Amino acid sequence: MGMGVDVHGGDYTKAACRAVSDALRHSSLNFFKALGKSHNDMHITVKIGVAEPDRVDCEQVAAQVPYGSVKVEPSMGGMDIDSADGSDTLVIANAGILVHFEE
Repeated sequence: MGMGVDVHGGDYTKAACRAVSDALRHSSLNFFKALGKSHNDMHITVKIGVAEPDRVDCEQVAAQVPYGSVKVEPSMGGMDIDSADGSDTLVIANAGILVHFEE
């Protein structure tokens, strides 16, 4: 799991990409050899939570994951924080990365 923030600009994709990067730094998969699998055998689902899911560029978020086949599923979540004068929005995104293999 990870969290990403776009502090200025209200960019949901930027926040989502940062959340994926954070999630990847918090994970370690070391069972490939035991299963006879490679990194490219992974099927990955990236779940993104933001206040406006339709504003996430799923292809750009998927490109953050270096291996496997990647599917991005944006949904309601995260948080928006508007500036006092309403001229800027801080966007917080959450990411969960699920990995599975075909048998």
